[in-house]
Amino acid sequence: MAQTKSLTAINLANDFGLDEVSLFQKYLNDVRRFPLLTPAEERELAFRWKKKEDRQAAHTLLTSNLRFVIKIAFEYVGYAAKVTDLIQEGNVGLMQALKKYDPDKGTRFISYAVWWIRAYIQNFIMKTHRLVKVGTTQAQRKLFYKLKQLKNTYLKEHYHDGDSNSETRFIAQKLNVDEQSVREMSQRLASSEFSLDEPISYNHNNTLKDTIPSTNKTPEESFIEDEYRRNISKNISQLVDSLPERDQIIVKKRLMADEPASLQELGDFFGITKERVRQLEKKIKLKLKDHLADIV
Repeated sequence: MAQTKSLTAINLANDFGLDEVSLFQKYLNDVRRFPLLTPAEERELAFRWKKKEDRQAAHTLLTSNLRFVIKIAFEYVGYAAKVTDLIQEGNVGLMQALKKYDPDKGTRFISYAVWWIRAYIQNFIMKTHRLVKVGTTQAQRKLFYKLKQLKNTYLKEHYHDGDSNSETRFIAQKLNVDEQSVREMSQRLASSEFSLDEPISYNHNNTLKDTIPSTNKTPEESFIEDEYRRNISKNISQLVDSLPERDQIIVKKRLMADEPASLQELGDFFGITKERVRQLEKKIKLKLKDHLADIV
């Protein structure tokens, strides 16, 4: 298994220092040198790996199928990912498939491995396609890979009728998902994204981030705001001190307390009904409101 590591595109780049085009061509040439296996050869190697953990058998099984990984990877080149990255992820999927492969079931190795190869490639695309993830659930994954294809199918069948609701319904039925999921994925894929670190222009060093107004206050603004709050607090304290003693108690125990006393508790304390306490509290609030209106 370890020997297959040198066959991945990135490792070849480290080994040979080639530019990407030459590197990829060399990788293709290397892969073509590994012969395809007959069903009998494949079965024998698979049993040697399964029963004896024969690493040479595993290496032969993997290298003989690398060309199929390339073929599958090219199916996904339209998703803004480098084909070398897709191939590398597919190769990881191929190795995982070998760990799980059971030759007793009579299935050819590549027929089984193709599902693992696709899964690893698709997972890589989902993680790297956008800065913001476009899909995490199974339904979203289906939409991500099938939406454009089904939109084209709908347009061919309905001659560009322009009915977006009908199109959404068509796609939802085909993929067995709800219509809202179709609309949301369409919006996500249609939206663009950009980095705040991008330069404003090719000859300008400032970035988009530099154009965003700062939300931080200047020292002068912070001082004025603190003074304003202190003034408000001082005026409220003076007002409370000028209130009758009973009203002061209501303010402190009802309006300023972390755990306010109940109306009933204050009513019992003053020997009045809780409704009377509620009326007094309402009057106090109006006084505070009017006083604040005068100083703000």
